[in-house]
Amino acid sequence: MYSQFSLKNPYQFNQIQMNYQKCIVVGNYTMIFSLLIVFACLILSFGFEASVNMAFIIAAHILTIVFAGVFKVGYVVRCVGVHGLGYKVF
Repeated sequence: MYSQFSLKNPYQFNQIQMNYQKCIVVGNYTMIFSLLIVFACLILSFGFEASVNMAFIIAAHILTIVFAGVFKVGYVVRCVGVHGLGYKVF
């Protein structure tokens, strides 16, 4: 597993490798951000359905689907970066 949340030393990589490093960092942060929003939407829509307005519940259901898709896009961006650096395990 290649987890990275900050850029490595930029002097040991060329520009193409730095772009793949940026893909990994952006993908990791996108996945974390969207996962937190999905959990918040699930808690809002299923945990507090009696105390919130119906419009918020509908929006939370829709945003759950949207941010699950954003999570998948973040994973694909991360996989592009990892594959570009030559790793076989994602």
